[in-house]
Amino acid sequence: MPRLEENESIKSVQRKIKAFLHRQSWKEVLIFFSFLMLSFGFWILQSMNEEYEIEITIPVRYKDIPADVAFTQTPPKEIIVFVKDKGNVLLNYSIGRIIAPIEVEYKKARNKNGVLVVSQEEIESHIQKQLFNTTQLHRFSPTSIEIQTSKRKQKKVPIKFNGSVLPNDGYGISGEITIAPTMIDIFSTQNILDSISEIKTEYLEVKNVKKSISKSIALETIPGVTFGQAYVSIAIPIEEFTEKTLEIPVVCVGIPQNYSVRIFPPTVKVNCNIPLSKYKNLNEDNFTIRIKYTDLEQYVSGSIPIRLEQQPDWIQNYSLVPSKVEFIIEQAITSK
Repeated sequence: MPRLEENESIKSVQRKIKAFLHRQSWKEVLIFFSFLMLSFGFWILQSMNEEYEIEITIPVRYKDIPADVAFTQTPPKEIIVFVKDKGNVLLNYSIGRIIAPIEVEYKKARNKNGVLVVSQEEIESHIQKQLFNTTQLHRFSPTSIEIQTSKRKQKKVPIKFNGSVLPNDGYGISGEITIAPTMIDIFSTQNILDSISEIKTEYLEVKNVKKSISKSIALETIPGVTFGQAYVSIAIPIEEFTEKTLEIPVVCVGIPQNYSVRIFPPTVKVNCNIPLSKYKNLNEDNFTIRIKYTDLEQYVSGSIPIRLEQQPDWIQNYSLVPSKVEFIIEQAITSK
C-alpha cells in the first residue's frame, strides 16, 4: 500500500508540471527568453566585429648583467602597449596569445659610456613581430630605454650557515658543518660593504634525519648587494651516537717548590656522547683536566670545580663525575 501511494503522488506531480508547461503564459515566457538570448548572441557577434583599443603589458628582462655593475636608477620592468583591432582579434591577446618579454642583453645594449640603450625602433620592431597582421600599434610607453650604469666596489666575505639541525633520537652531528666555497665576492657601494662582515645562507630547518646531508642552498639577499654567486653547497655530517665513559687524571700545575697538592679523587669520570665510528679511537689521551695552583688560593673550602681543558672538537655533550674535587696543600718541612 505505501508504494502504491508513492507512485500516485509522483504521477500527480508530473501531471501538474505538464499542465503548467502547457499554459499560454509559460509559452510566452519561453518565447521571450529565446528571443532575448538570440538578441544577445547577435549583439556579441556584432561587438566582436567592431574595433577597440586595449592595453597590453610586455615584461622587460635584463640578461647577463655582471655582478660588479650597478644601475644608477631603477630600470623599467615593463612596456605598456596600446593596440587597436576588432574585438574577436583582441580577445586572443587577453586569453590566448602570449607576448614574449623584451630581453636586454648587457653586452649588446651597452654603449661606450656604459649606458644601456634600447631604441624606440628596437622596441617597436619587437612588438610588431608579435602582433597579428590586422592589429594596429598606436603607442607604447616608455618609448625607449636608457639606463646609466656604474662599477660597484668589491669585497670578499665569509659565508655562515644559518639554520637548525635536529637529528633523530640516537643520532647527532658528527663533525663540522662545511660550506663550499667558504668565502664569496660581494659587490655594492663602499658604505654598504663596510657594514657587512659575513653573508648568511637562507634559513634551513632539518628535523628527524638519520644520515648526512649534502645540498645546494641560496644565500640570504641583502638590498643593494650583488653576490658573485647565488648558491653555495653545504654538507652536514649526521651519524648514530653512543655513550663512552673514561677516567681522566686531575693534574695540578704551577706548584711552588717545597709544596705539594693532594687531590681527591685523583681521577674523574668523563661521560660523553660520541659518533659510533669514533668509539674505538677515543681514549684518555684525548682529554686533559688541569688545575692551576694559583686558583686553589681562591677556594678556602678545600674543594674546586673542574672542567675539561682539552677535548676533541666533535664532542659536544659531556659530563664530569664528580664535577668538583677536594684538595690539600702541604708544605714540605726543610731541615736546618
